[in-house]
Amino acid sequence: MIRFTLSITAAPEDIDELGHVNNAVWVQWVQRIALAHWYAVASPEDQAAYFWVITRHEIDYRGNVAAGETVVGETWVPEPPKGARFDRHVRFIGPDGKVKVQAVTTWAQIDKATGRLLRVRPEMAAQFLS
Repeated sequence: MIRFTLSITAAPEDIDELGHVNNAVWVQWVQRIALAHWYAVASPEDQAAYFWVITRHEIDYRGNVAAGETVVGETWVPEPPKGARFDRHVRFIGPDGKVKVQAVTTWAQIDKATGRLLRVRPEMAAQFLS
């Protein structure tokens, strides 16, 4: 399984009234790292033909991050897809080395031309698994 990483620094607009990154922002960051992974491994042809939508989130919030702090996001796909869907794991590690947020999200592949779900081809899945 290939792990993909991305560093993100919390901006002032990411912070809620409690002084830390808002839960909704963490969801945006889960999507940001997943899409960055897709663009890093998918061919231009696949990027033009397909997109992904999230069908389910499971998120555990384990710690806080303040404005100006940088987290390292890590994502991986541990198992082959089931039809059009696969589970992606994500975790964000704070500057103290502790996991701040971890998530499992289910993604579905969509054909841009038809708007329909597509079975993930083995060669496409291999880009994330090997």
